[in-house]
Amino acid sequence: MPRGRAPGYALQREQILARAAELFARQGYTATSMNQVAAACGVSKPALYHYVDDKYRLLVEITEGHIARLRALVAEVAGEGLASEVRLRRLITRFVEAYADSQAAHRVLTEDFKFLDEADRDRVLLGQRAVVAAFADAIAAMRPELDSPGLTKPLSMLLFGMMNWMFTWLRPDGAISLAQIASIVADLFLGGLPAVVVPRPGSTAAPTIETPARRRAPRPERVEPGI
Repeated sequence: MPRGRAPGYALQREQILARAAELFARQGYTATSMNQVAAACGVSKPALYHYVDDKYRLLVEITEGHIARLRALVAEVAGEGLASEVRLRRLITRFVEAYADSQAAHRVLTEDFKFLDEADRDRVLLGQRAVVAAFADAIAAMRPELDSPGLTKPLSMLLFGMMNWMFTWLRPDGAISLAQIASIVADLFLGGLPAVVVPRPGSTAAPTIETPARRRAPRPERVEPGI
């Protein structure tokens, strides 16, 4: 009869994924060894393999797990039945909070995505597109006339640009709290959205947008003097 998993197995596995994400984010997927992951987790290398097959599996589960959490967040907000502007504001603030709690996993997603095999990459991209589509739908609910010229997705990506990169300069011990900065991001976007002009017929079409993981941006240096 096969031996069952010990109590606490799932929690230990989540902690291993979190420590691996921190290492990948700090020094890169290729530069990180399983010995380093084991040391960071305080377990032996043989014990580490009890929880995960190999380093590649860590990458897959970190990226897929992060996207799964974001999709669950989208579904949770959708289920609240909020008015259009309140829903978009809620999405923004919840995502800023989620990114603050998973900065390492998010950096792994955006910077080490290229190391995934094609099938895994496609699955992660599908999840990313669903998340972006949820924001585009929320924008379209506020400004339906922006949907047909194809502006809701570019606007969503501009919003993600603000949310994704703020943690390269935002100091957790700074004068502005996370809740305050989340509100500022929502105010900036929602305040500017009514000013977006619908292109006239015959003007340049909206640009083609790629999901962030398709492009590998350089690892930004953390700016020490910050908020």
